[in-house]
Amino acid sequence: MAVKAYVLIEADVGKAGEVVSAIQKLKGVKLADSVTGSFDVIAAIEVADLDGVGSVVKQIHSVAGVCKTTTCIGVKYS
Repeated sequence: MAVKAYVLIEADVGKAGEVVSAIQKLKGVKLADSVTGSFDVIAAIEVADLDGVGSVVKQIHSVAGVCKTTTCIGVKYS
C-alpha cells in the first residue's frame, strides 16, 4: 500500500517559487504549492513505503532555498 505524506517547508525569503519549481520535478512528489502562514511551501508525496518518504524528504532538503521541513504522514482511521 502506498504511503502519503505532506511536507511543510520553510524557505529562504523570496525563494518559495524556486523551491516549488525544483520540488515539483522530484519523483514521488504529487503536488507542491506556495502557501501563506507559518510555512512557505507544502508538498504532497506518495511513495511505496516509509523508506521512500525518507528518500524524498532527503532530496527536498538538498533543494536550494529550503531551510527546514516538517513531515506529516497520512494515516487512515477505521
